[in-house]
Amino acid sequence: MRNLSLTKQQLVAALISMSLGGVAQAALTINGNPEASARVSWGGADSLSEARNIMYSKSSTVSRSNSGSDIKKVDNGYGTTNITNASSYGSSNNRFNNSNSYNTTYRGSFGSSDMIPISTDSRSVAVIDAETGESIYEKGADIARPMASITKVMTAMVVLDSGLDMREELILEPEDFVGPKRASSRLKSGDRLNRAEMLLMSLMKSENPAAKSLARNYPGGYDAFMRAMNRKAQELGMTTAFFGDPTGLDKRNVASSNDLVKMIRAAGNYDVIRRFSTTKSYDFYVANYASGNRTYSANNTSSLVRSGSYPIGISKTGFINEAGRCVVMETRVNNRPAIIVILGANSSATRWGDAKNILNSLASRRTV
Repeated sequence: MRNLSLTKQQLVAALISMSLGGVAQAALTINGNPEASARVSWGGADSLSEARNIMYSKSSTVSRSNSGSDIKKVDNGYGTTNITNASSYGSSNNRFNNSNSYNTTYRGSFGSSDMIPISTDSRSVAVIDAETGESIYEKGADIARPMASITKVMTAMVVLDSGLDMREELILEPEDFVGPKRASSRLKSGDRLNRAEMLLMSLMKSENPAAKSLARNYPGGYDAFMRAMNRKAQELGMTTAFFGDPTGLDKRNVASSNDLVKMIRAAGNYDVIRRFSTTKSYDFYVANYASGNRTYSANNTSSLVRSGSYPIGISKTGFINEAGRCVVMETRVNNRPAIIVILGANSSATRWGDAKNILNSLASRRTV
């Protein structure tokens, strides 16, 4: 599959196309050619090549079950599989219909015969078989811990729920660089990006000023955004969760690994989050009237996404001193979906070592 050039207009068109269409996108028109179609990839698309074919398609459909509820469909190359039962996030009447009917209740119990035989070094770990709902590995999974930039997944959901214009240009202000901690950033005050680009910057590169700007430009302002984040957590049944800022730099941002599983499962209903969080790299064109325009070349913060060695459908990393190294992801191994949450690793090597250990164990796990 050839790589396609990506412009700001195309990025905007991606969000518009997804907001006006449905959530089931297994076979879509590419570049207006009805003879060409693409499968939904499980993340890690080289420079957005596969994601573009889906995101920029003008064709999309909504699949409904007999009961009338929308069913999220993901085609991973082995045939279409139902991942979640949820309300639509792409009806023509309401771009992101927040009806609070997320499927975040899990069947099964810890101690199943399907438990994966591993040990991990991170402080808190949860692995859920997303098909059966069973917990297949837990370690300190009910203890609330700082989550760092895992926060930005919730930030993205609240932004998308708002139905705000993704074409609107946002300007970074000095206050977007002020937070509970000092954090490095290659962005500058006065930088101009549209809302879609700010969201991609937040999920892929984990740029804190971009997430702050998204919250500041929410209806009712920053405080209203924070209330919406905590309200969303309650709606998802995240009983241990609290959000004090939209970036994750605030150590008060906490949740248990089991609650973060619920958040990632809900995030799976947003194709934008799937595509943006698993984008390997992107060259942003940043306008700045004071300091001049420039190109910002950014890479995904996840080494697993960048390597493309594993099928990853959602990904987000995080780090502050209080949280340690963290990562959440959704994956599909042996045609079985799983959600993985790792919190409190004492080093990057520990975090990725635990993640690979889990992924490799899932690959050898029986599937019948």
